[in-house]
Amino acid sequence: MSVRHFVVGLTGGIGSGKSTVAALFGAHGAALVDTDAIAHRLTGSGGAAMPVLRAAFGEDIATTEGALDRVRMRERVFADASLRRQLEDLLHPLIRETARRQIDAAFAAGAPYVVLAVPLLVEAGDWASRCDRVLLVDCPVELQRRRVIARSGLSGEQVDRIIAAQATREARRAVAHDVIDNDGDETALAAAVSRLHTRYMALAGSEKPG
Repeated sequence: MSVRHFVVGLTGGIGSGKSTVAALFGAHGAALVDTDAIAHRLTGSGGAAMPVLRAAFGEDIATTEGALDRVRMRERVFADASLRRQLEDLLHPLIRETARRQIDAAFAAGAPYVVLAVPLLVEAGDWASRCDRVLLVDCPVELQRRRVIARSGLSGEQVDRIIAAQATREARRAVAHDVIDNDGDETALAAAVSRLHTRYMALAGSEKPG
């Protein structure tokens, strides 16, 4: 059976467990394309997006090493929604093009399917239309909040602002084909990923459906 280029869009709110789920799919053999990782490379020291961002927002948004000062930038875009839109308009086309190249390279290398991790899949652009399937990792907002505060050192107020700026759980569920409720233990999460991997392999045409 020939292999079809099958892309699963992975999304979820901050603290929902997307990175853990992506790693579990990777352990099953799926190729991973992570838009957050792409964004960090583009805005790192010497990153391709930095000249454009410095020209648009000023030299003070860069660290002494030439990377994006994410704390300063976060403060500015949360204080002014027009600046957030400007940042997205500059950065997102670069992220999309890099993601497209990585997806093409993954299939050229023989990947059975690609997991495209896009935290803002619902909020930003046409990501969902690029995916054959949308997988949502979901959990209650209070659990998101506790996880992010514990791992990031951000204040509760800062985390609340980030959550408020993202799509609601209801909006994400409305576009999702599959949902993993990540409010249990690691064993349940791994089992859910394993079941979906089997399904995605079948849908990709890599195996005959059982």
